[in-house]
Amino acid sequence: MRNPTPEGGPERLIALADGVFAIAITLLVLDVSVPRGLDSGEFHRALGDVLPNLGAYAISLAVLAGFWRDHRAIFRTVRQVDGQVISLTVLGLGLAALLPFPTALVSEYGDQRVSVVVYAAAVASLGAVHLALAALVARRPWLRGGAAPVRDERLSAIDLGATVVVFLVTIPLALVMGPGAMWWWLVPVKVWLGRRADAAR
Repeated sequence: MRNPTPEGGPERLIALADGVFAIAITLLVLDVSVPRGLDSGEFHRALGDVLPNLGAYAISLAVLAGFWRDHRAIFRTVRQVDGQVISLTVLGLGLAALLPFPTALVSEYGDQRVSVVVYAAAVASLGAVHLALAALVARRPWLRGGAAPVRDERLSAIDLGATVVVFLVTIPLALVMGPGAMWWWLVPVKVWLGRRADAAR
């Protein structure tokens, strides 16, 4: 099979990804606000109403930060990119930029099964695209200057796989159990923290 023609270095693609992730994270916080002109009682009620928004913000911040870290790990040894790498990266960035929408659904309608399903499907799709990108780069050593995958890249692929599985499993669970299925979303965070603690030791 003929190697796809490289289209230059990855620097612009990495810079684009950094910008999109930064904007997506910024957009997450736009739903976190308290109206002006409230008396003491209204203020405390409004503050209580903001708590689900803060919870959804924290989850999505962790998700986007994890995917940004994994994206950087995928490109750590990449020296050239081709059209397919660019296409998968742009698709992933589109899904990352979309994440504030399902985040708003979960924060405002977290008691609805559909909100949980939409959020889980969005995160699983983003993870699947990152996995496909990592596999594509690993199968094309000419894009890496012949370098073999490093340990961090393998760990990132394992983390991505765990994230995709957990969020995919959440979809049928949400349909059966309801919004309580969201607790499964803590599994990738626990796995990631445990793996990093082991690495530090």
